[in-house]
Amino acid sequence: MILIAGLGNPGKEYEKTRHNVGFLTVDKLQENCDFFEWETQKKLYAQISSGKIGSEKIIIAKPQAFMNNSGKSIGAISKFYKIKPKNIWIIHDDADLPLETIRISKNKSSAGHRGVESAIKALKTQDFIRFRIGIKTARGGKIPHRPKKEMAKFLVEKKITSAQEEILKKVIKKCVEAVEMTAKEGLNKAMTNFN
Repeated sequence: MILIAGLGNPGKEYEKTRHNVGFLTVDKLQENCDFFEWETQKKLYAQISSGKIGSEKIIIAKPQAFMNNSGKSIGAISKFYKIKPKNIWIIHDDADLPLETIRISKNKSSAGHRGVESAIKALKTQDFIRFRIGIKTARGGKIPHRPKKEMAKFLVEKKITSAQEEILKKVIKKCVEAVEMTAKEGLNKAMTNFN
């Protein structure tokens, strides 16, 4: 069994923000793969759905404990379903990657992503798979550096423009394809095709 957790923040006000691309991606995955409807599981601090990709049984989750506490939910789900960290996949935004980019990685540090830090702390390991979706918009061809306060606003408060939304739809579709390939044909094949 595999747990796929899309990271984000619950609540209408955060729906169309960059920090919520993990939620948007698992929503698309749930729709594409005809998984069960989302169900709120309070004891797991998450919305949960399930289904199959190929022969793999999959649990997908949207942690509801807010981004910086995502590990609370991921830890509870992995314990409840007895899922080992090596079978946990996390989908999240990456402010160091340009918009339109996805990267698949395994056993890597959080690189400052608070949601991933929280998951590492809860699981007591970083040995899980991550699907990182680039959200950084370029100015003049260069990726801008943003101070911490400005970055928080950029991620959580600033809404995605309609032009960026169209780009994100394409990259989310690409990420879903990468997840499906990983489940059906393995991590190495997906990394070769999508990194």
